[in-house]
Amino acid sequence: MREKRWLWWLLAGSATVGGYFALPTASVAQACVYSGIGTVAALVMLAGARRTDRVRRAAWLLSAAGTALWSIGDWIYAYFEHVAHEEPFPSPADVFYLCAYPFLFGGLFLLGRRRTRGPSWTAMVDALVFATGTGLVLWTFVMQPIANDATSPVTTRVIALAYPAADVLLLALVARLVVGSARRDTSTRLLVAALGLLLAADIAFSIVNSYTAYVGGVFDAGWMLSYVFWAAAALHPSVRGADVAARDAGEVPDGRARLAVMAASSLLAPAVLVVQGFRDPRHIDWLAVGICAAVLFLLSVLRMAGLVNQVRTLAMRDELTGLANRRALEARIRAELGTGARSHVALIDLDDFKAVNDRLGHTVGDRLLGAVAERLTGLVRPGDTVARLGGDEFAVHLPRTSAGVADRIVAGIVASLHQPLTAGPHRLLMRASIGVADDEDTADPFEPLRRADVAMYAAKVTGGRHLRYDPLLDEGATEHAQLGAELRTALDEGQFFLVYQPIVALPEGRVAAVEALVRWRHPRRGLVNPVVFVPVAEHNGLIVELGGWILRTALERMHAWRRELGAAAPGYVSVNVSARQLSEPGFPAFVASVLHDTALPASCLTVEVTETAVFDSSTALDALRAIKALGVRIALDDFGTGHSSLGLLRTAPVDVLKVDKSFVDDLAGGGHSVIATALVDVSAHLGLTAIAEGVESADQAEALFRMGYRYAQGYLFGRPEESPDFTRAAQLSSAR
Repeated sequence: MREKRWLWWLLAGSATVGGYFALPTASVAQACVYSGIGTVAALVMLAGARRTDRVRRAAWLLSAAGTALWSIGDWIYAYFEHVAHEEPFPSPADVFYLCAYPFLFGGLFLLGRRRTRGPSWTAMVDALVFATGTGLVLWTFVMQPIANDATSPVTTRVIALAYPAADVLLLALVARLVVGSARRDTSTRLLVAALGLLLAADIAFSIVNSYTAYVGGVFDAGWMLSYVFWAAAALHPSVRGADVAARDAGEVPDGRARLAVMAASSLLAPAVLVVQGFRDPRHIDWLAVGICAAVLFLLSVLRMAGLVNQVRTLAMRDELTGLANRRALEARIRAELGTGARSHVALIDLDDFKAVNDRLGHTVGDRLLGAVAERLTGLVRPGDTVARLGGDEFAVHLPRTSAGVADRIVAGIVASLHQPLTAGPHRLLMRASIGVADDEDTADPFEPLRRADVAMYAAKVTGGRHLRYDPLLDEGATEHAQLGAELRTALDEGQFFLVYQPIVALPEGRVAAVEALVRWRHPRRGLVNPVVFVPVAEHNGLIVELGGWILRTALERMHAWRRELGAAAPGYVSVNVSARQLSEPGFPAFVASVLHDTALPASCLTVEVTETAVFDSSTALDALRAIKALGVRIALDDFGTGHSSLGLLRTAPVDVLKVDKSFVDDLAGGGHSVIATALVDVSAHLGLTAIAEGVESADQAEALFRMGYRYAQGYLFGRPEESPDFTRAAQLSSAR
């Protein structure tokens, strides 16, 4: 109900204005209603001023003061007209009327400054163009006849001229408010309506009074409704809205309507010449028209220069975040290369940003980029440059900075990005890979960025947070680029194949399952280690297609084993899935479709993931939950090596823990045996299956069995093979 007070006031005020004309013309009752509306409007503005911020409060207090002075003038005018029966012009009422204008000017100036879109001076220039043109019209057809009327006393003429002169200034402020408004909220619309009614009534009154006497009528409605609308603007809830100037600073504010108004205002000078020429060619006010035309020309030149400068500035800014763009960054790097001082560039790439867009939508993604931009801007020093290069890639330029200081700043960026970021209603945790490079021994502004990109890629591949450029990284970058191209060919030509390593049940050594592992038989390089090509596939996105091929091929092979071997076939096949695959929104559906195509029950598949693939990734966790809902089991690989292992068990839908080889290598050493025992105990209490990885000796297998392990995997039971013999592990156990 409180939010609708402005509407009730608007309806009541408008009804009162309608009732005004139902009263006897020029009566005391009409005068009281007219004066009373202004008084109540001033009080309403005071009430509205209390509900807004400090700057807006000052603006509305000034507006309320101006309205109050006008209302006092109305009461004095009514006294002279209805009580003293004297001509109320000129009278003391004019003192209050004219004194109200400075307060109104101040209020409108403050309100216009809060709503200015883009550089404030451009809005002022546009307003001056509009006010100059309309001012010429007022001078020619209203003010000049008053000034030339020798029959009126000088005091009367001065006071009569003061009103249209004040209206010209009011026009400028109204135009500034309109052309500079970044947000067309209801409060702004009501305020513009109020000022439009006031100016229309004032100008019409001045024109009519120049040629005849005004004795009351429709113009009164304009003045009274201006009181009503002005007060409604102060009451409307949108008057409390946030400052929007900063958000729209990068927007070119010239719409079609605005350009049309500016063009029409510039043509008013020649239009006045044409009208005066038709009326009486001997009495053309050449001086006024000439001065006005010159002022309009200068203002137009100034506005054009400002527009060119503004467009140039926008061309160097990122539209989404307002940061410098790649062109601006390269220009600043180029400028620093000529100084001889050392500068550094940090290239920042957000990890798995695509998952945010896919899961939460591009609007949230854009807000996240804005939050990152704000975070980075708050971490740099004056003179440093933060830029967005496109997508989820940012850069920080650190001019005249030592390597030690640059590394400390980058470490601060890493630590800051480790804290959650707010994007609308979401709090998101993002990780970034950062490459750092300097501009030593180069005159090419692109070279520092290239070096930083090489270091960033190396940091991403190695899993580090940030890495400084080293010339040796160039060799690896070239190799990775070549491998990336060859990966595509390998997929198309079928150079990949799968090998399978048994997972056995202890102590008998029966094959319970197999793990599918990908290998690359390169026609020139020979067998390429997965440690080499999998990170490259992760980086260029081919891991999604490669992982899909692995899953389908493994399940097709599983189907063939079940058909050929019957009960001797392994119980399930375990397939490794990358973080990039889990971030794909259709991955759970893909798993379901492959199971359907191969006619396998979901129990024949276990999806194997690493801790880093699901750490702090709600997208990955949701994908795993959807896969588990199909009946597929989830295995957590290399368990115990991550810093969040135990906490992850509370959130991830895990069925199997694969205990890392590092805890199996030297069980006789004591420390590792304690950890291995603790991990199998944790698994038992949580109802999970524990599988010991990397078992290479019978002693290790026996020790693990005593600890409670019932499943193991390692070279003792079989190396990865294309066509494994599922009876061999059992035979080895029998031989012992």
